[in-house]
This record gives sequence, structure tokens and C-alpha cells, in this order.
Amino acid sequence: MEEVVNTGDAAWMLIAASLVLLMTPGLAFFYGGMSRSKSVLNMMMMSFGAMALIGVIYVLWGWSMSYGTESVLGIFANPFEQFGLQGAIYGEDGEFLAGIGNYPQIIDIGFQVTFAIITTALISGALAERVKFGTWMAFVAIWVTCAYFPLAHMVWGGGLLSGSEDSIAAALFGTVDDGEGGLTAAVHPIDFAGGTVVHINAGIAALVLAIVIGKRAGFGRTAFRPHNLPFVMLGAALLWFGWFGFNAGSAFAADGTAGLAWVNTTTATAAAILGWLLTERIRDGKATSLGAASGAVAGLVAITPAAGSLSPVGSIALGVIAGVLSALAVGLKYEFGYDDSLDVVGVHLVSGLWGTVAIGFLGTETGLFYGGDYKQLVIQIVIAVVALVFTAVVTAVIALALKPMGWRVSDEEEARGIDEAEHAESAYDFAPALK
Repeated sequence: MEEVVNTGDAAWMLIAASLVLLMTPGLAFFYGGMSRSKSVLNMMMMSFGAMALIGVIYVLWGWSMSYGTESVLGIFANPFEQFGLQGAIYGEDGEFLAGIGNYPQIIDIGFQVTFAIITTALISGALAERVKFGTWMAFVAIWVTCAYFPLAHMVWGGGLLSGSEDSIAAALFGTVDDGEGGLTAAVHPIDFAGGTVVHINAGIAALVLAIVIGKRAGFGRTAFRPHNLPFVMLGAALLWFGWFGFNAGSAFAADGTAGLAWVNTTTATAAAILGWLLTERIRDGKATSLGAASGAVAGLVAITPAAGSLSPVGSIALGVIAGVLSALAVGLKYEFGYDDSLDVVGVHLVSGLWGTVAIGFLGTETGLFYGGDYKQLVIQIVIAVVALVFTAVVTAVIALALKPMGWRVSDEEEARGIDEAEHAESAYDFAPALK
């Protein structure tokens, strides 16, 4: 079998994959703490359920649909080409196939499955306290197949939203010689680690589901307060830690780009916390721990697509604006009447859109503020809009198709608590101790 050429890169990518996998349990704590005490286990189970199901699906057809070579109209790759990873691990000579970097492709497969898991789990935050676990699991399987894998192929697998010669970018601004005897788009879309594929994707899916499924009983009248703010802070800390694998790992090497992504990730996140807390202070008179945790996630979301394209100073601007925008956006659900329970739309959709589009302004090589022209900004807006429309339509179809299965628990079960109704468990034993 082929010897790994660069063991440092291989080791870093395995660590990065492990960090990203940790993000989903971190998300479970983040969302679980934001839920009420009678719903925390269900909220955490939605993350763990997605982790279990997608961990199997990705091996069977997820990798093939995302990164297979037989593209179908630039939207997805043939799911049967490398079904069960046949032909994706070893070459005909029995040696490991080369990956994106100087290491075997099986490491890339491990890295990418963690992205599919966390993206889908993010959606669950919009559905807290009212959705049947079985229907959620059915949605996970269908959505990751019909929305996530195609969008990953379109953006990262050489499809319509990439820089390939057959992409939308090439159609808009033409092609140039790629130096290897082929053609590539003259202006490449930039999505370093998942602004479109992860955050816009999950955010718009959450909005569509919140509208289709409806509000929790008492929404707008009852205060749905987080039951455990230390859980929320712990979850945010685990997400921040795991995000270094998410962003710095997307350099696919232990090199300077990974270092830049690491520093930009830290800087933007810190700035977003300050932006969120300042907004709270001006608006409400208090800066809260929930705001600090949410601001951290907003900054992480915004820098995800831009981590390799901005300077650290540009990341400060990106992060501050993300914190302010998301702090204001979380209140939109009350204005428009959709129950985005744990602010997936306000944080992931809004900051994901901002981070994706902001590259057109702040990118150090092609951004308007650094002497670039309008083309990068146009491309960034286009890929954001296409991702929005594609996922919104796909999610709406799936959500409506699953309605006969039943999305919601009964009113009585919702009032009693979804933990008991769906899992026959409770997070806390409130019975008096026996003497």
C-alpha cells in the first residue's frame, strides 16, 4: 500500500476531522441548554440521531453524490459510482488513492462526513419541543441526500457553483486556461469552509421547516427561557474549539493557509461577541451570557466561507458586523411570526449570508476594498442566492411530503414535555429524596 507522503498533513487532517465531529455533541449542549428542562434530551437526541444516521449514509452514497466524477447536470454526482466507497479508497494496484492534499483520500472522506453531520444537525434548533423524533430522522436521511450532498457537489465537487468551466461563474465571466490543458472560470466563487454548503443551507432549511411545521404552543405569549445557561456556554466553547478543525482543516494541509484561517477564526469570533454584547447593552441595558455564546457562533458562521481570504483586520470588521446583524435578526421571528426556536435563522442564515457576500468586499485578493473589481462580489451574491433558492425548494418539498407521517407530537405531549413523550426519559429527577 502507498506510503503517506506527508505524515504531518495526514495527522493534521485526522485531528481536524475529529475536531469537527466534536462540534455536533457541542451543538447538542448548546441547543440543549437553550431548551426548556422538559425538552433538553430530545433536543440533544436530534443531534446524536443525525450523527448516527449520516455516519452510515455518507459511506453508502454520500461521498459518491458529493465528490464522484460522474456529475449529473452539475447538480450532483452519481450515487452508485462509488457506492459503499467502492473505488474511493484503493486504486487498481491496491494502493491508497491520493486525496486533495498529500495524503490518502480516505482521510478526506472522514473529514467531509463530519461536515454533512453538523450541517444537518444545525437545522434541529428551529424545531425544538414539538417534532416527532421518527419524523426528524426520516427528514435527516432525505434532506442530507437531496439538499446537502448536491450542494456540496455544486460548490466543492466541481458542479454549478464551483469554478469549473461548466459552472455559473464561467457562464457569467468566461474561462481561462487552468495551466493543465483545461479551462476554469475566470472568477472563482469563494466558499472556504461552508458559507453556502453549511450555513445558508441549514439556515434556509430551518426557516422553511419552521413555517411548514408551525409554532410551539404559547409562542409569542410564553417566555421560552433557556433552562441551563452553563450548558449553552459549554456548547459554545466546544463549537469554537471544533471550528478550528472546520476552518483551518479546510486548508487541507498543515501550512500557512491553515494558520491564517485559525487566526481569522479566532479574531472574527471575538469581534462578533463584542458586537453582539454591545448591541444588547444599547438595546436592553444588559450584556448576557446567552448573547456572548450566540455572538461567538455568529462570528464562527460568518468567517467560515472567508477564513482563507481575509486579513485578520478584515476579520475584525466581518465579525463585529456579524454580531450586530445576528443580534438584531433573532428578533425577526416575532415580527414575522415564524417559530425559529433556537435562532438558527437569525444566526446561521443571516451571518452565513453576510460572510459569503462580504468576501466580495473584504477579500484581500479580489475584494472591492482591496482594489478588486465588482466581479467577485457578483459571484458571491449569485452563489448565495442559488443556494437559498435550491435548498428552500428542496426542503419545502420534503417537509410537505412527510406531513402524512406526522411532524408534530400531540398538544398534550407537547405540554407534558417531549422528552417523556418521545423518549420515556427526563433529564432531571425532581422527586423528593427518600429519608
